Amino acid sequence: MHLARPLPAYLISRFHGWRATSYQDNKAWFRRLAQSGQHPRAMVISCCDSRVHVTSIFGADEGEFFIHRNVANLVPPYNPDGEYHGTSAAVEYAVTSLGVAHIVVLGHSNCGGVKGCHDMCSGKAPELDEKSSFVGRWMDILRPGYDRVTLTQPADPLRALEKEAVLVSLENLMTFPFVRTAVEDDRLTLHGLWNDTGEGALEQYDPIRAAFVPV
Repeated sequence: MHLARPLPAYLISRFHGWRATSYQDNKAWFRRLAQSGQHPRAMVISCCDSRVHVTSIFGADEGEFFIHRNVANLVPPYNPDGEYHGTSAAVEYAVTSLGVAHIVVLGHSNCGGVKGCHDMCSGKAPELDEKSSFVGRWMDILRPGYDRVTLTQPADPLRALEKEAVLVSLENLMTFPFVRTAVEDDRLTLHGLWNDTGEGALEQYDPIRAAFVPV
């Protein structure tokens, strides 16, 4: 039995508005995209958070970015166990089929997933430690970052952990053989960014300084 219901009226209204304006003004471009397939230069891995708007931040057009969103913009380690792996599948497709030149991991301020990881690891959210918690098991990916933050004791541990989420993902990307090969062959570059959504600021990870610096 299918439980899907009709779209809310405001979404239908917005669709008709988009079709009458943006689509009509760029109909040839949309049809070209449909016929020629997608050829994005970059993959962006960002958070599901509704405040993170990747295409707006970079002023991107349709077809420019291959975007994958998940809780806290995390990439798990390479683990070909035959189970369901949405993020790993997206990375595989972007690198081996689309041949993207860049993978950008975009973290952000006030991330609920990162706060959940911090609360779980510090014993404040025992419900996330339950095996039945999808969020908790996903945030286990960030436990190494939590351990690093705990050792350094920064003034703002949540912000530090948000940036660790980016670094953990970059580290895990390099465990994928096809990613490592593409990076070593200079066919792919990896980039770590952190966006302050309230201030409209963007920082990028500088491996030489081992720190995030303003763009």
